[in-house]
Amino acid sequence: MFTIQSSTSSAVAVLTRLGGTARTRDLRAAGLHPRDIYAARDDGRFIELSRGVFRLADLPLTEPDLVVVATRMPKAVLCLVTALHLHGLTLELPRAVHVALPRGVHPSRLDHPPLEVYHFSAKSYEAGVETRELDGVSMRLSTPAKSVADAFKFRSRIGLEAALDALKLALSSRAATPAQLDRMARVNRVQAVMRPYLEALS
Repeated sequence: MFTIQSSTSSAVAVLTRLGGTARTRDLRAAGLHPRDIYAARDDGRFIELSRGVFRLADLPLTEPDLVVVATRMPKAVLCLVTALHLHGLTLELPRAVHVALPRGVHPSRLDHPPLEVYHFSAKSYEAGVETRELDGVSMRLSTPAKSVADAFKFRSRIGLEAALDALKLALSSRAATPAQLDRMARVNRVQAVMRPYLEALS
């Protein structure tokens, strides 16, 4: 019993140093044996958020799906409905985590949560990205202006009404200026589509 307690205490110390959430490979690189990882899970010190993603059980957790995606897919940028939701620019509750990846990059295979994957050109993928910390995990997400421009770019997938609602909310809440929105529309090559609505609402 002493050995198990000692090993799980050591596992907790390692995961704490890694920020409280980590993948199996990061825990192993930090010196933990798989048996110690799973012993910590089995005695309730760790929770396994998704296959291969562990978190300290006593840390508060409000966005488990986003924590899993950010941990397993560090190149992913939270976008579209997920980003709009985080910015308060949609009333829609995402049924999946919407992520942007560069063209040619495949998403990780996750048992959970469900993903909606959008592939962007290098210029569009790199533009309008900010970093936010949620549940102690650093996440990349599109800015309000980029999220709205993305909604117009992918309006065939999320609906024009959702894109228009996001534009109205972004302007009324001052989450994005007309100039920022126009700049991101140019990046996404949807300026001709967005500009009439932007001019009417500005």
